[in-house]
Amino acid sequence: MNVNKHQRHWVAFNTLVIREVRRFLRIWPQTLLPPAITMTLYFIIFGNLIGSRIGEMGGFSYMEYIVPGIIMMAVINNAYANVASSFYSAKFQSHIEELLVAPVPNYLILAGYVAGGTARGLCVGLIVTIVSLFFTQQPIQHLFITFSMVFLSAILFALGGFINAIYARSFDEIAIIPTFILTPLTYLGGVFYSISLLPEFWQNVSLLNPILYMVNAFRFGMLGASDVPIYAAFAVILISIVGLTTFALYLLNKGTGIRN
Repeated sequence: MNVNKHQRHWVAFNTLVIREVRRFLRIWPQTLLPPAITMTLYFIIFGNLIGSRIGEMGGFSYMEYIVPGIIMMAVINNAYANVASSFYSAKFQSHIEELLVAPVPNYLILAGYVAGGTARGLCVGLIVTIVSLFFTQQPIQHLFITFSMVFLSAILFALGGFINAIYARSFDEIAIIPTFILTPLTYLGGVFYSISLLPEFWQNVSLLNPILYMVNAFRFGMLGASDVPIYAAFAVILISIVGLTTFALYLLNKGTGIRN
């Protein structure tokens, strides 16, 4: 009985993940190509044109310095966007009800959507990394830290996209969080500069930005340089994942935004 139950759960989870992955691969001109083009423009404008005037940053060429931040920015935005748009579409088209009436635990529904968002974030991150190789040869100093940080960051923002989709009542509300919260935090998260350049007060303010820890830990994995302690970065992201997972499951169990 338990074996059959676990098998059913695995089939349900696997089916949901495959559906999510096929969804963004099927419309790759909308999901994978635009981030590659956008990030290429960042490399050209900030790396080549502006970077040549700035010189070094943190002991590295400006292009080398911003590549990890740009990769992380692409991963964050796409992991978030994939889950937010997919789960809200399921609500809007009312086929989320099929999952709710099926014998599938809520934690598997959450895990399936998050896995799909994580997959898209990692795919885009890989594409942007390949694009960056046309501009600079990027080393990887600490392989485990590099891959674990990008993986955990994709999970975290996929969870954020899920919560956004639960609360959203229209497609317009899907864009509110990325526009007014996620984008400013990303640009102020040390993607294009070191916080050591800021006055002490603004350095302390920057430390309240969780994206700063992710960008710097990822940069440490690639370049071996960071503005924040690595253990603090992992602590911030793991605590955030636990907190958002707990909150998302609470909202699912309560039926917020779904059964109303």
